[in-house]
Amino acid sequence: MILLQEKRYDDLESCTYLPKMQKRFEYFFAHELDEYEIAHLLENGWRKFGMYFFRPRCPGCQACIPTRVLVQDFKPSKSQKRVLKKNIDVEVCFSSLRYDDRIFELYKKHSQNRFSQTEGSKENFLHSFYLPSCPGLQSEFYLNGKLIGAGFLDKGHSTLSSIYFVYDTDYQHLNLGTFSILKEIEYAKKLDNLYYYLGYYIEKCTKMAYKNKFNPQQHFNWQTKTWTLFDRKSDAKSK
Repeated sequence: MILLQEKRYDDLESCTYLPKMQKRFEYFFAHELDEYEIAHLLENGWRKFGMYFFRPRCPGCQACIPTRVLVQDFKPSKSQKRVLKKNIDVEVCFSSLRYDDRIFELYKKHSQNRFSQTEGSKENFLHSFYLPSCPGLQSEFYLNGKLIGAGFLDKGHSTLSSIYFVYDTDYQHLNLGTFSILKEIEYAKKLDNLYYYLGYYIEKCTKMAYKNKFNPQQHFNWQTKTWTLFDRKSDAKSK
């Protein structure tokens, strides 16, 4: 790993997930990580975009819980099997990172229609997803030869980590977000990986609720620095 900037804390800002809370990240910039180094960072709650590595360090809050699926033991639920059946005609392929204008256009359309956001320049897009700071790959989803979804992943030792997924909102009825996770877990299993990282889960944020539906999975405890099996039944009772 080549460290470009030592760890720092950014300024406090309003949290976009939990109203009335403030967020702050610990971050650093680095590149040329190998599979063992990125796996170690994921193991300790770090995430990344391009060369920017970060993890939450919010005052009085540890609601962002790093989440990972136990790949070899994963079995799709009944509803997830229905999603797989619904997308039987969707072709999925995995490759090394390779920029395509169609993916950038898909990213812009997804951002606008899903989040009412007008994303930045192509340069910012490339910096976020195509800078080779660690081993990575992308997933592509085609229906009748048309690109309708694309995902970006980090590849660590015995792990895959989902960075971001975009899809054509004209095909929202296909539940492509869920479908992409299922196919990426399937691919991780083919690679004989142990873990598939889903990013941060926030119990009180409904936007994150989908992440606890891929089981078995583990959650990271920021205080003990350990991973424990997520009990979905206990989670349901607490709501």
